[in-house]
Amino acid sequence: MLGGGALTESNLELAGQIAAKTGCKLLSEWSNARLERGAGRVVIGRVPYPIDIALKVLEPYKRIVLIGARAPIGFFAYPGKPAILTRDDAEILTLADAAADLTGALVALTEATGASDTPPAHVAEAGVPERPTGPLDLDRLAQVIARGIPEDAIVVDESVTTGRAFFPFTKGAPKHTWLNNCGGSIGYSLPAAVGAAVACPDRKVLTLTGDGSAMYTVQALWTMARENLDVTILIFANRSYQILRGELTNVGVGNPGPRAIDMLSLDRPDLKWVHMAQSMGVEGCQVATCEDLEAAMETGLASPGPYLIQVDL
Repeated sequence: MLGGGALTESNLELAGQIAAKTGCKLLSEWSNARLERGAGRVVIGRVPYPIDIALKVLEPYKRIVLIGARAPIGFFAYPGKPAILTRDDAEILTLADAAADLTGALVALTEATGASDTPPAHVAEAGVPERPTGPLDLDRLAQVIARGIPEDAIVVDESVTTGRAFFPFTKGAPKHTWLNNCGGSIGYSLPAAVGAAVACPDRKVLTLTGDGSAMYTVQALWTMARENLDVTILIFANRSYQILRGELTNVGVGNPGPRAIDMLSLDRPDLKWVHMAQSMGVEGCQVATCEDLEAAMETGLASPGPYLIQVDL
C-alpha cells in the first residue's frame, strides 16, 4: 500500500516492477495529495471510501506492507461496523512512513526482490471510453470526463460522492496529475485549482467539485478571473450535501426528519452557478446531457482563462 511521495511516476514504476516480480497487489489510500496517472503509467487502485466495500477489497490480504501510507481505517466510526478495515489476522508491516526516503525504500525493495530489470506490471494502456450519449448519470459523466482530460493536465478532485466511479474510466486517459483533499473538510477544490494554475501556468487545470463543496470557497472564482487562470471548473449540481446525507444514514439515522433534510439541502432557492460565475468575471454554461458536457469541456479547455460548467445531476 503506497501513499505520499511513493505515488510519483518513477516510484510507481518501481512498485510495478516489484509487483511483476513477486505477484503482490498494489493499492493506495483513498485520498492522495498527488497521484500520477494515465496511459503508460502504473495503475494503482484505491482503498474504497465506503466501509462495506473497503472490507471486501481488503479481506483477501493476510499481509500489507506500508510505504508512505497509513494502515487502513475507516474515516468515521460507524455503529456496528469495524474501524479497522483489514481482517483480524492481517499482518501490517511499515516499511517506510510518509517522512522516510520513499524512493530509497522502493529502490532497495526492488533490488532485494530481484526486480530491477523486470518490466513493470499494471501499466495502463492508452484508451478512453466510447462516446456516451443522452442524459448524464454517474457512469456517463465519468466517461465524458475521461474523454476530455488533456495531456499533462492537473485534475483537482473534490467530487466526493459523484466521483467514486471516475478512476476506472480515466486510467487510460492521457498522462495527468490527480490531486485530492486528504482531510475531512470541504471547499478544497476551487482554491487548490487556483494554486495549481499559478504554480503551473503551462498546464491545463480541470477541477471537479460538488455544489455543496464549492459554496464554501466560491470567491476563488473571482481570483481566477482577476488573474486570468487557465482553469475549467465542473460543478456537480445535485442540490444537496450528498456526502453528509450518506453519513447520516451510516451512523444509524434511517429516517431523518424534515428539519435535518432541510439542513443538508441546497434548494429553496436553487443555486445558479453560471450567474454567480458571470458576476465574478467567469464565463460558463449549464448542461444536463453527455453531448452538451463534452462540447462545454472542449470550450472550457480551449480557453486560456477560467470557464465554469454547471453539471445538473
